[in-house]
Amino acid sequence: MVGFLVAVLIAVAISIVSYVITPKPKAPKPEAAKELESPTASADREVMVPFGTMTIKSPNALWSGDKAMRTYKVKV
Repeated sequence: MVGFLVAVLIAVAISIVSYVITPKPKAPKPEAAKELESPTASADREVMVPFGTMTIKSPNALWSGDKAMRTYKVKV
């Protein structure tokens, strides 16, 4: 009887550990991030050089990173 209870406790412990270490699925990207325009790399287009604060809608670049949106909390 004691051997059966030990086996059940070990099985429960292994189940809990496997649930904890299982990789969780990544959250889907927000729709606003999907709507961002992708940059292009074309030799016949000029390369923009922005000064100050501005938004470039279609940059001519080889790579611009993963499309993502982040929200930051700032203490005022």
